[in-house]
Amino acid sequence: MECGKRGRPREEYRNVVRACRDATRKAKAHLELKLARDVKDNKKGFFKYISSKGKARDNVGPLLNKVGVLVTEDAEKAELLNAFFPSVFSAKAGPQKSQAPEVREEACREDEFPLVEEDCVRDRLSDLDAHKSMGPNGMHPRVLRELADVIAEPLSIIFERSWRTGEVPEDWRKANVTPVFKKGKEDPGNYRPVSLTSIPGKMMEHLILEVINKQLEEKKVIRSSQHGFTKGKSCLTNLIAFCDGMTG
Repeated sequence: MECGKRGRPREEYRNVVRACRDATRKAKAHLELKLARDVKDNKKGFFKYISSKGKARDNVGPLLNKVGVLVTEDAEKAELLNAFFPSVFSAKAGPQKSQAPEVREEACREDEFPLVEEDCVRDRLSDLDAHKSMGPNGMHPRVLRELADVIAEPLSIIFERSWRTGEVPEDWRKANVTPVFKKGKEDPGNYRPVSLTSIPGKMMEHLILEVINKQLEEKKVIRSSQHGFTKGKSCLTNLIAFCDGMTG
């Protein structure tokens, strides 16, 4: 009788363990299926889950400064990378004399720049992905999307003013920069900067890009043989066109 009593709890324990394991597997499969189905609307959650299953990324390792001394403190490494990233850019154009915004606006004809319409800005705000990260100014995309009807008009005015004068708000020029390791050791050049910028600033970039693309399409500047950096084309379409030309 004692053996039977001892065997029963052990068997019950095994059954509970088996049931928990099955429930965990089903929950995991359900989560992964949901993430895969919703990847279009929730890219951040999908890639966050993928990253959690990979290897843990190491922090920035020791770096060599200009005098060849190995830097190990986080603050010193941040200052070193902060000085290195801008140094790889060279300003080819000489310094230009600054002009007042009113002078620059008068120098441009009215038909040189299209108006930034309020409805266009409102549509952009309504299409913001609420799962994206907010920029260094602390404006979350969900808040901007919910307030689209309120802030569309002032934003369109700011965009128009910036477009016509060439002046960019200071907040849009700030970014949270993350160094991503490429290869090698101890050299700051082995890291590339990935920047998280202001959401309104990125909206302005998309508006400008749309106008540039429209101009290129209407003027037929880009030939049909161009596949790189062209919407709807890629290396695959280039390869198909090449093979078709060789075998045709």
